Amino acid sequence: MFKATTHIVKGTSEEARFVRNKLIEFNSKHIPDGRYEEVCLCVKDNKGEIIAGLNGSICWNWMEIDFLWVDESFRGQGLGQKLLEEAERRAAAEQCTFIQLNTFSFQAPGFYEKNGFAAIAVIENAPRDHKHYYFIKYLR
Repeated sequence: MFKATTHIVKGTSEEARFVRNKLIEFNSKHIPDGRYEEVCLCVKDNKGEIIAGLNGSICWNWMEIDFLWVDESFRGQGLGQKLLEEAERRAAAEQCTFIQLNTFSFQAPGFYEKNGFAAIAVIENAPRDHKHYYFIKYLR
């Protein structure tokens, strides 16, 4: 067996994609009908500027929402809810059975609960004096 000299370095965005793709390749060997598709939804103003967005992915039979952001000056206008509704519509169209996401206590746990998500785990003191919530919403 060849033993390489190794060192750990901070990776680039391109290297992060490489690592993600290698794990997807490995997973596909174990679940051949698996899939991984990135999802990005944006809300733009009349100037074409992004004022809200959602990033996530579809993995096997679920959608995972990584980020949902609304510009502070546009909050309270229903943009976050519209993004969630569109994500849910797309997830259902892709035969997903649930959506999962995580958020912090200083972000929007109440917002997700109002939109039908249920907390399945809460980590205390992460970060510091806050809580880290994990949510799920079953689609069927």
